Amino acid sequence: MATLTQESNHSPAQADTFLPGPVLLLGAPGVGKGTQAQLLMAGYGIPQISTGDILRDNIARGTDLGKAAKGLMDNGQLVPDDMVNDMVGARLSQRDVQRGYILDGYPRTLGQAEWLDAHLEGLEESAGAVALPLVAINIKVDEQVLLKRITGRRICGKCKHIYNVYFKAPQQEGICDVDGTALQQRSDDTEAAFTERMKAYHSLTAPVIEHYGKQGRFREIDGDRDVEAVTESIREALEQLRQAGN
Repeated sequence: MATLTQESNHSPAQADTFLPGPVLLLGAPGVGKGTQAQLLMAGYGIPQISTGDILRDNIARGTDLGKAAKGLMDNGQLVPDDMVNDMVGARLSQRDVQRGYILDGYPRTLGQAEWLDAHLEGLEESAGAVALPLVAINIKVDEQVLLKRITGRRICGKCKHIYNVYFKAPQQEGICDVDGTALQQRSDDTEAAFTERMKAYHSLTAPVIEHYGKQGRFREIDGDRDVEAVTESIREALEQLRQAGN
C-alpha cells in the first residue's frame, strides 16, 4: 500500500473544547457540503478527508495505488471498494485525525460504511482507548431548489467568481461584475446531468443513511437557509449525538 502524504497541519490548540470525532456529511449535489466542511474544519481544528483528493494526490505522485486507480479510470471503470477502503484506512492512521475529521465522499456505499465501522473498532482495540464512532449528518434541500442552484450556476473564467441566474445574478446578464469577463456554465451543470447525479445519489446513499439511522448515529438538517444557520444546526446536532453516547 502506498504511503499517503496528506496529513494536515490543524492544531488542537486552534480548536474549541468540544471533541467532534469522525463526522460524515451527507447530502445531494448542490446542498453545500463543501462549504459546511470548510467551516467545521476551521471551527474544530480538524481535517477534511476527501477520497477524491487522496486519489488525485496518489495519481499525481505516481504511487502504486495511484497507478492502479488511474489504469482503471482510464478504462472507464470504477475504483473498487477494497482499494478505496485501503486508501482511507491509510489516511486514518495519520496523527491529525485524533480529535476528529470530516469525511467527504466516503463512505458512499453500504459496504464501505460497514468496512469503516469495523476498521474504527479495530483502531479502538489496538489503541486501548475509547474512540468516538462515526456519526452522519444529512443536509436536506428540496430538489427543485437544488436544480436551480446547479443549472443556474455561472462562473467567471478569469477571477472564478460564482453567480447564479436565479439567486445571485450578475448586474449584466452573462458578464462578470468584477472584471467584465464572459461567464461560463460548466458542462455538467445541466438538468440532464443533475437528474443522473440525483439517481446515483439516492441509490447509493439511502442504504448508508439507513445504516447509521438504525444505530442512532444520524441527524437530518434543513440546508435551505443561510450558511451560518446551517452550520449552527450541524454543530448542535453533533453535540446532541455525542451527549447521547454516540
